Amino acid sequence: MASFSIKKRKLKSGELRFTVDVVVKKNSTIIHRESKTFRKKELARTYGLKRVSELENPELQTQKSVPLSVLMDMYMDDSDLWDKTGRTKQYVIRMLRDCDIASIESNQLKTSDLIEHCRNRKAAGAKPATIYHDVAYLRSVMKKANPVFNISANFTIFEEAVPVLIDMSLVGKSQKRTRRPTDLELDKLKEGLKARQDYRPNGKTRIPFIDILDFSILTCMRIGEVCKLRWEDLNQKHKTIIVRDRKDPRKKEGNHMIVPLLAESFDIAMRQPNSSELIFPYNPRSVTAGFQRVRNSLGIEDLRYHDLRREGASRLFEKGYSIEEVAQVTGHRNLNILWQVYTQLFPHKLHEREGSLNH
Repeated sequence: MASFSIKKRKLKSGELRFTVDVVVKKNSTIIHRESKTFRKKELARTYGLKRVSELENPELQTQKSVPLSVLMDMYMDDSDLWDKTGRTKQYVIRMLRDCDIASIESNQLKTSDLIEHCRNRKAAGAKPATIYHDVAYLRSVMKKANPVFNISANFTIFEEAVPVLIDMSLVGKSQKRTRRPTDLELDKLKEGLKARQDYRPNGKTRIPFIDILDFSILTCMRIGEVCKLRWEDLNQKHKTIIVRDRKDPRKKEGNHMIVPLLAESFDIAMRQPNSSELIFPYNPRSVTAGFQRVRNSLGIEDLRYHDLRREGASRLFEKGYSIEEVAQVTGHRNLNILWQVYTQLFPHKLHEREGSLNH
């Protein structure tokens, strides 16, 4: 006989989770047990009733199809899947949930449906690289349908569809960015950021925008990494610091790296107030928002905060560091990506390099 129970628990964030525990007993002995966690109690209850029915009536376990909107709801409500989903992917799945393609049955999706969706997105102004995310993340959700939810979904259609979408130029890879700030732009940015960091209405927290800007360039760190650096990870003797959970396509959690603090970056870190466990205890979104407002007010076009990472890597190459040495700073394990994506050398800088070699 199969039965289920639901247990409630509260996360550190204050959010609730509901775990449904399904057991099958024979002669008072448990012969099967399984559990699954949901964000909503009603979903846990529905799942428990469904699994009890399936376990007591195996003939009912034939796979069924559901609208893609329902499949995406199930994916979003499964904490084991959703909590490990990145912010960009979460945004795309929520957006797809409200698109026309979401009304199609999970086992009836056709290449023509994907073409229509991509054309609609293109007409709305989306670029091929952005539309590719729609296709890739929808495929990812559909691949989970059978093993996780016992839902029929023909995700293999993407093997046929993607080459067609590429041929039609509806999807594609993002173009390589080559943007670096000029010396004049950096001077203007620092002037504007200084005014912003000195202006503190209503006692707002003073963000040292200029120090963070210079530190970001010198260390080639992402702003999220800068704002997570800890005093306890700073080695003053070796002038190095541990960057925790550094971004990596294969592994992020536990991907800690020891990074050298070159040039003035060590001095910048040391002059920050040691009043928190973090060296730069600021919200990275507040930092980038301040940067963007100053940039826009100055009329500087097509410059993103992340371009400072490319600026830093390019400067290191221009100073004569090898690609292996630069990778120790940027954290790249794939040297091809470092060279192709994060490097844009100024040709005129080679004259300076030539001059230093002759002395």
